[in-house]
Amino acid sequence: MDLAERVLAGDFRAIARAISVVEREDAGSAALVGRLFGRTGRALAVGLTGAPGVGKSTLVDRLTAALRRESLRVGILAVDPTSPFSGGAILGDRIRMQGHAGDGGVFVRSMATRGQLGGLARATDDARIVLDAAGIDVVLIETVGVGQGEIDVSRIADVSVVVLAPGSGDDVQAIKAGIMEIADVFVVNKADRDGADRAVAEIEGMLSLREPGTNRWRPPVVKTCAATGEGVDDAIAAVRRFADRGLAAADRARRRARARLEAILVGRIVARIREGQDLDDAIAAIAARESDPYAAAGDLVRRFVQEGPDS
Repeated sequence: MDLAERVLAGDFRAIARAISVVEREDAGSAALVGRLFGRTGRALAVGLTGAPGVGKSTLVDRLTAALRRESLRVGILAVDPTSPFSGGAILGDRIRMQGHAGDGGVFVRSMATRGQLGGLARATDDARIVLDAAGIDVVLIETVGVGQGEIDVSRIADVSVVVLAPGSGDDVQAIKAGIMEIADVFVVNKADRDGADRAVAEIEGMLSLREPGTNRWRPPVVKTCAATGEGVDDAIAAVRRFADRGLAAADRARRRARARLEAILVGRIVARIREGQDLDDAIAAIAARESDPYAAAGDLVRRFVQEGPDS
């Protein structure tokens, strides 16, 4: 069997190799995703985002254990900062998830951001496709944990979970930032700490200020203590309530398809323009104040359209 067939058969070694292929983002990556894409659409992708220190990794570990008790196959994509030396993820998956290392129903992969903003690696969505095609039931995507700017996960996950912790200011920061708008479920973790009830009340207060809508989903606020497992089942139930809303799922699938297609188009156009001398000339003109960035960009796009992508 070739690599795609082995992935479809659920071979964990093939899954690991396939994710390495899609991380390279070359022609082989595109061909592999093309082979697998038609066999996807069954896995539930759950994104977990939040600032460092709120306990995302521990919560992912507990969620995985709870889902495994239901005999569901779980894939974990843990996005980590990039090592300046190796270019790989600084934190390894075996450090995070040692308790699941021997479980044949759990696949864990650490992915390096490699300079990508938004809390994810560039190939995270393709890695999700690989896991989906391999028969994984639930894909847990843990963002790198850089704070308020981590909204990209909402573009690739079916359900976005924003994790906060009391006493660290993260609840207030989330209320201020755009991350508030992407939450389908709020989890106040480390709920055994003082201030947990206040954090819940602040989030509920902000949610009450939203414009009411007939079918608008009001994100539930769930308290958990991942260290002990308390509230984890409630968090899973809240995720499922959102996932069961068919209209929301269809809308998110379209937004995810649009975001991915636009990202691929931009990447390919930029790569094509970089192949010639035009980009260097435009940069030199901007640096010398002979042109401005908007005019230079417009000129490059016009040349690309006139010459064609394959010239």
